[in-house]
Amino acid sequence: MGRPIKKSRISGASGAFGGDLSGKIAVTAYRPSGGAKVDSTTAYIVSQRGSRVFKIHLEDSTEAVYELKAVAPGSLGNGSNQFCVQITLDDSTVAYVEKFYNRTVHYVTAGGATGTVPYSLGTDIDGSIATGKGNIDIVSE
Repeated sequence: MGRPIKKSRISGASGAFGGDLSGKIAVTAYRPSGGAKVDSTTAYIVSQRGSRVFKIHLEDSTEAVYELKAVAPGSLGNGSNQFCVQITLDDSTVAYVEKFYNRTVHYVTAGGATGTVPYSLGTDIDGSIATGKGNIDIVSE
């Protein structure tokens, strides 16, 4: 699996379900097997199960294991539980995370360009993204 995501960036770190969610990695959208796509505002990653497999907390307050896909929300497949996480690059390009590492992510843009970039959660105080980094949305309470 390589270097897993730091425990402080996922909600399983606090050990308390429903605890402090600020600063946790937000799920952009997910699609349960055989179900409709859900554009999420409150879903987040709970724990890492593999390099592209995560347990996520869903909108209906349940938890399930989903596969991370580097696609736009409308392209999530219907065959198995899938989710996506959006990242905004420092040049304002929107991309989707293909794989998380400890401090970096591998991403794919809508145009098919790929790359690896360090990421931060949320934006800086002035709303900007640090040069050479990507910004991943966080769950806000």
